[in-house]
Amino acid sequence: MFDNACSRRQFLGLAGSVATFAGLGLAGCGSNDAATAAGSAAEAKKITGTVTYDGASSFQALVEAAAEQFMAENPDCSISGSGNGSGTGLTAVASGTVTIGNSDVFAEEKLEAADAEKLVDHEVAVVGMGPVVSKNVTVDDLTLEQLAGIFSGEIANWSEVGGEDAKIVVLNRKAGSGTRATFEAAVFGADVPEFAGDAELDKSGDVQTQLGGTDNAISYLDFSHFDDAKFTAIKVGGVEPKSDNVLDDSFPIWATEHMYCAKDADEATVAFLEYMLSEDVQGSLVEEQGFIPVSEMKVTKDAEGNVTSK
Repeated sequence: MFDNACSRRQFLGLAGSVATFAGLGLAGCGSNDAATAAGSAAEAKKITGTVTYDGASSFQALVEAAAEQFMAENPDCSISGSGNGSGTGLTAVASGTVTIGNSDVFAEEKLEAADAEKLVDHEVAVVGMGPVVSKNVTVDDLTLEQLAGIFSGEIANWSEVGGEDAKIVVLNRKAGSGTRATFEAAVFGADVPEFAGDAELDKSGDVQTQLGGTDNAISYLDFSHFDDAKFTAIKVGGVEPKSDNVLDDSFPIWATEHMYCAKDADEATVAFLEYMLSEDVQGSLVEEQGFIPVSEMKVTKDAEGNVTSK
């Protein structure tokens, strides 16, 4: 369980209100008892309709897996979507082109305040994110300060951080990526430099592919996209990138995964969001997909705006 105040959370939370979690409490889209009704509603009544989503690629696989289960129970309901980045997903749900926008960050960080106010946030999981390097890189541990140097362009050779004499190839995510925003918040705080790196990639899958085929490279991914066969996930400040280390607050880079919908969302969308917080998903599927169940943490905000996780 989280026992310490998370200063990085101040960056994520100051942009907008943070819901107070109580178990699996859900501020549903037009529903006050969504969490307690999760799962049981689908059993009592088969859901029909169409649900569409776009947004963060970091937890697209989790949403897809949950959608497959939900549609198996509700064959007259169709759920489909893409993972084109948090900014894209939030813009799409705010404009009504999809019914759910998935995001690694709060909507207030990507949208105008008036647009963000039209949406309801559902926090469905927690995930760690960490630096990953090419298989030929000998460095297996970097401090936040060293990561800041690399991703600002100030450190350009692996020899400067204890590695071989080789240029560091920086594979970044494109602006609008929630994974990039989370990584930069942890590494730089609010003072983020304008540095693109050697490439800016659209999705987590693109990072996996390019990193697997590039020597001397570094990037960052959520834990669920780690692939030991293609690249190496390295420590940060001596701490291994593992969910247990996120839970005890020793690993500094992590995010809450959000699913946003309109306040007047249709029945199928509401039912699927309820399902995301049901025991069917939180009880097993979340961990199977490499995430931490949202019930493992409780987020509160004090009068001064400091966010604490327990």
